[in-house]
Amino acid sequence: MKRFIVLFSFLSVLAFGDVRLAEPIPTMEKPREVVMGISHGDDEAIHHGLSTANNILKFYGPEKIHLRIVAYYHGIRTLLKSEKDIAVRVRALQQYGVEFVACGNTMETKKITPDQLDDDVEIVSAGIAEVIERATEGAFYIQP
Repeated sequence: MKRFIVLFSFLSVLAFGDVRLAEPIPTMEKPREVVMGISHGDDEAIHHGLSTANNILKFYGPEKIHLRIVAYYHGIRTLLKSEKDIAVRVRALQQYGVEFVACGNTMETKKITPDQLDDDVEIVSAGIAEVIERATEGAFYIQP
């Protein structure tokens, strides 16, 4: 049975192959620029977004990706210190250079103060405008 699983795994890789990188191939000097929005506040959506970020890091390597995660609307919950399980994942991603950005408009609406956010979170006036501006500069926009 074990041999079958190993053989199946090997054949799956051969059948599907690997992702072919587009030119220019990302390097340490010119990493892929990615901005991700998290706007849903349920556990599944937040953990899915953080898992997506983790998968991106694993695929490219942290030195070949520049990832900014912008949390707005209900997704601001991603950046709250009080959300212990989520905060652990945020801090782990920060260790690999992932930048987290909070929407100031959402914070104002939800009465969230900067001290309620995880450490090293950047606050911008409008989260969605941050996404638009980074995309305009050439970052790939993803919203898992």
